[in-house]
Amino acid sequence: MRKIARLSEEIAVPLARMIELWRGGLCESLHFGHAVIADANGVVAAWGDPGAVIFPRSSCKMIQALPLVESGAADAHGLGGRQLALACASHNGARIHIEPVAAWLDGLGLAEADLRCGAHLPADPDERRRLICALESPCQIHNNCSGKHAGFLTLNRHLGAGPDYVDPDHPVQRAVRRAFEEVTGEEAAGWGIDGCSAPNFACSVAGLALAMARFARPGDGRRGQAQRRLVKAMIAHPELVAGEGRACTELMRAAGGRAVVKTGAEAVFVAILPERGLGVALKIADGGTRAAEAAITALLVHLGILAEGDPVVQRYLTGPLRNWRGLATGELRRAEGFPA
Repeated sequence: MRKIARLSEEIAVPLARMIELWRGGLCESLHFGHAVIADANGVVAAWGDPGAVIFPRSSCKMIQALPLVESGAADAHGLGGRQLALACASHNGARIHIEPVAAWLDGLGLAEADLRCGAHLPADPDERRRLICALESPCQIHNNCSGKHAGFLTLNRHLGAGPDYVDPDHPVQRAVRRAFEEVTGEEAAGWGIDGCSAPNFACSVAGLALAMARFARPGDGRRGQAQRRLVKAMIAHPELVAGEGRACTELMRAAGGRAVVKTGAEAVFVAILPERGLGVALKIADGGTRAAEAAITALLVHLGILAEGDPVVQRYLTGPLRNWRGLATGELRRAEGFPA
């Protein structure tokens, strides 16, 4: 039974002022939100309300992929690091994404029609252009979540369950929910249907950050081994986790193996910092992507993962905003006290 406890009201206040847009010497726009840095013992630093309840959206795909690895399904079907990275991905639908997903399904004896994610035009400009010029429609493999769904289908094959693997009461989603609640340390506050039709379970920002900290410093058991494999796969293949021109891919490349960075719809971001044993989670209240990208960049600079002068920091945080003629028109700034 679906239980949504008026989550929009629960996250309304208090909010921290995080990112500002300045133009012509005036503050034109403000972005407010919540952010938490955690270690395995709990909250280390917070802005806004660490107890604010949010939908992690695609930022939690590494949690959704845990049962795939923990159950033995990944090993039983010979999945390597590339498939595990795609299971955690919100990809651009480029050839480097759709070809391995198609091969993965074929190896399971399945096809595009077995997916339950729906189809949309890919974000990758080359593949989008190819489809348009060829008068072809996109298929479900172009969906940015097709790798996650291939992972669900692999787990489903291992469990011997029915085809409607996105049903919240399906064994695949029950396994996902158990993993989600265990790593966040919270009972799911509710669930909603994500853009790819899979259920997305709600938790606090602090719970999401704690989950990322547990990926950063996992234990020695089966759960810890699965977490290490997923983190290793994402770090090794940042181009598969998102794609060219995407913040997740560019920030991970700039971090040089020191961070996993993953976005979710409606301005959620997480980071896993294995060297520091830290997890980061943030939510921009207005759902603005530019502010979420700027805020996660600011936190990575704050934590010493990225240098202030790195070109990726300039792109997402400190560089000028330019119009279509290339003129500098404004700039994003950290709000006073974020991060401090």
